[in-house]
Amino acid sequence: MANIKEIGSHLPVLETERLMLRKLTLADAEDMFEYASEPIVSRYVPWEAHKSAEDTKGVISSIIAAYEQKKKLTWGIELKGKNKLVGTIDFINWMPKRHKAELAYTLSHNYWGKGITVEVAGAVLAFGFGEMGLNKVEAPIMLDNLQSQRVVEKLGMKREGIARQHMIIKGQFVDLAMYSILKSEYAEDK
Repeated sequence: MANIKEIGSHLPVLETERLMLRKLTLADAEDMFEYASEPIVSRYVPWEAHKSAEDTKGVISSIIAAYEQKKKLTWGIELKGKNKLVGTIDFINWMPKRHKAELAYTLSHNYWGKGITVEVAGAVLAFGFGEMGLNKVEAPIMLDNLQSQRVVEKLGMKREGIARQHMIIKGQFVDLAMYSILKSEYAEDK
């Protein structure tokens, strides 16, 4: 069974047809600020839109520190051949003993509707079910975030139900649609 220290010590670069998934660096701060400062991008996530480049540098610095402590599974989403960061995708709440994790992602609104999230999430799911030994990947999504619900449905995730007042987002308790996919279901699709 893989653990976060093993995976985190050598978070691999993952590639898809159009994108490269890699560790973040401080050189990504300008690109991340470009999308993370947009309220539309942070609407459905717990964090607030970045107010300054310093906010973004702080976020990236904390991710880098977590990489060094082998506690973070965050990939930057880079457009191949353009050296441009357009988002991030993570496994959060990884529970190796339970063989499950949650999928989380953020993408610049300039790239919404182009299949990017489905493309990178497919690569991350393959890594999770293969290298990480996951049996279940979950995706809790705010009820009115229909676009993200469509993304996970395209990945083969099934809606399990509603977790009532499951999280605080922007100071409010919110209900979340709970989606998941099992390793056996993922394998059936491949």
